[in-house]
Amino acid sequence: MAFSRVYTALFFCVFAILSSCVSISSATEAEKEYVLTLDHSNFSEVVSKHKFIVVEFYAPWCGHCKSLAPEYEKAASVLSSNDPPVYLAKVDANAEENKPLAQQYEIQGFPTIKILKSGGEVVQDYKGPREADGIVEYLKKQVGPASFEIKTPEDAATLIDEKKVFVVGIFPTFSGEEYENFTILADKLRSDYDFGHTTNAELLPRGESPASTPTIRLLKPFDELFVDFKTFEVDALEKFIEDSSIPLVTLFDQSPSNQPFLIKYFESSNAKAMLFLDFSHEQIESFKSKYNDVAGVYKGKGLNFLIGDVKASQAALQYFGLKEDQSPVLIVQNSNGLKFINSNVESDQMAPWLKDYVDGKVKPFIKSEPIPETNDEPVKVVVANSLKDMVLESTKNILLEIYAPWCGHCKKLAPILDEVAVSFENDAGVMIAKFDGSNNDIPSDAFEVQGYPTLYFRTSSGKVLPYDGNRTKEDIIEFIQKNREGEISQPTTTTEPAKDEL
Repeated sequence: MAFSRVYTALFFCVFAILSSCVSISSATEAEKEYVLTLDHSNFSEVVSKHKFIVVEFYAPWCGHCKSLAPEYEKAASVLSSNDPPVYLAKVDANAEENKPLAQQYEIQGFPTIKILKSGGEVVQDYKGPREADGIVEYLKKQVGPASFEIKTPEDAATLIDEKKVFVVGIFPTFSGEEYENFTILADKLRSDYDFGHTTNAELLPRGESPASTPTIRLLKPFDELFVDFKTFEVDALEKFIEDSSIPLVTLFDQSPSNQPFLIKYFESSNAKAMLFLDFSHEQIESFKSKYNDVAGVYKGKGLNFLIGDVKASQAALQYFGLKEDQSPVLIVQNSNGLKFINSNVESDQMAPWLKDYVDGKVKPFIKSEPIPETNDEPVKVVVANSLKDMVLESTKNILLEIYAPWCGHCKKLAPILDEVAVSFENDAGVMIAKFDGSNNDIPSDAFEVQGYPTLYFRTSSGKVLPYDGNRTKEDIIEFIQKNREGEISQPTTTTEPAKDEL
């Protein structure tokens, strides 16, 4: 569940310093703000007036937002002179009065940039660069035609980058339902793919295969190099492009040219098979050959394949709770986030093990720290292997913090939770607990975690409530007393000053 949407890079720049000889009028012009400031009072009115507007949802305290701000303003200045002008806007999504807007547009982190079209009726994620020149180039492409006509071989050579996926619609005439659906698709996916259309397949670089009926041809720099599709329902076309733009076996490495394919792999809704091994392994060619064979068997059946050099995949191994000496290791992560792991696998074992997985015969792997031998601190330690007994099947009222050891906000909350736990230490009906979400698998069917710390309260009858209140001792205690079930005991009080008062 944590793999997807991980591969977004931020590039930061600064403004050039104005020359000392700039006139007063020029300085005034430079100080003009081109990014529109929106809030709950004017958002709908402004957006409804634009066929195309870009909105950044930010928080004033966010470091990435602060780094993006000068680049975003510079891009807005350049795009204000575009034909047609492209308007950039921003919303303080952290302000209380603007939080309904953040919920409406499903903002889960900062900064998040959305492209709003047709007065806000169409909403798309911005997936481009975060530096001024890249923002300008990306958005100019978004306001231009979604698909360009290919009339000559020169047009094809100019438009088609042989290192990227390119989607071409081939039509006898540019009319009819098939062509209309193609234009809808091109506009919907223009952030992710380049599109072209033509009446002559022979103009394409791989045009040895003619097309006499409306056809979608996906050109790609891997596997069979191109593949055709003739079903023109928009959803079916989108699914075809999503599946076909991922290599049969995606290579996990740090090459910039490979990053788009890695992103598509991890963003896919399909289950993911991953093989990590030492590329200097004496049987590497046997592994690659047999892995490709088994990938071919399951191609188009909801399972995508990836291979990576274990030497360059330490972060991935750490995520799965594995060590290098367990390679070659074959991993499957399904769409529910469950993991299935075969460590020290032999090349001949991959195919039968994957068949067992597909047949439901492989048990999921749970990453867990050891259950503590002693657990006598006020805040109880819960790990993945003790979560069921201590929390999910407990008859106590439990406040559970899901945290990460490196999280600054978690460190600030820790002494407060200690005080809350001490207040309830004589109350057998309440337990305060913590769960390290970075070193233990979090069951997605029990808790949804978008960041650390995340607090949940589970009542003695099993009702689960998220805690979104103030993170003070008093507020947390009040929440517990209000929502707990069973006999209520008064929390322990003390006349000593709290730690933050000291």
